Amino acid sequence: MIHETIVTTAAPGGHPHIAPMGARYEGDFVILSPFRPSVTLDNIVASRAAVLNFTTDVRVFAGCVTHCAADWPTRAASRVASVRLAESLAHAELELEELRDDPRRPVLRMKCVHRETHAPFTGFNRAQAAVVEGAILVSRLFMLPPDKVDREMAYLQIAIDKTAGEAERTAWGWLTAAIVRYRADAGSPPSSGASGSP
Repeated sequence: MIHETIVTTAAPGGHPHIAPMGARYEGDFVILSPFRPSVTLDNIVASRAAVLNFTTDVRVFAGCVTHCAADWPTRAASRVASVRLAESLAHAELELEELRDDPRRPVLRMKCVHRETHAPFTGFNRAQAAVVEGAILVSRLFMLPPDKVDREMAYLQIAIDKTAGEAERTAWGWLTAAIVRYRADAGSPPSSGASGSP
């Protein structure tokens, strides 16, 4: 099972880096597999630390993949040389235990050394899940056929229309605008199903 989270790391000079990333669990260990090139990978190798952030603010996922509003506030982690999202519901601090190198996608086996809860989880929202799925699609525009992206975005739009709040509508707008920009830059006009609601 892969859990979609926000991974925060710190560069050697302390500059924070925020990235959506799937995480797997093996007991007390978290498995991360970033594709190269990766700032997250470089920072973890340098600091041997990272933080998993658990948040329902899906603007973070959408903002990272679209480069919109990427300046999310962070705070120093409690026990590792990293940072956490200031507004996360909870976070888990990780230390690098093992690096299985690979030219394309290294595997990082990280031990959870500290956890904190900051706010209650109030329940699932379909629009939040739709934004996370949309963010994954946007991150893979270079490898997915446009008609597949359009079909999936059209289906996800239903959850946005029925259940989104202001944060989810903002995030969805960033994603749909990113698809339009990507296709304009590629010289291919977007189809009517790709733009969604602003």
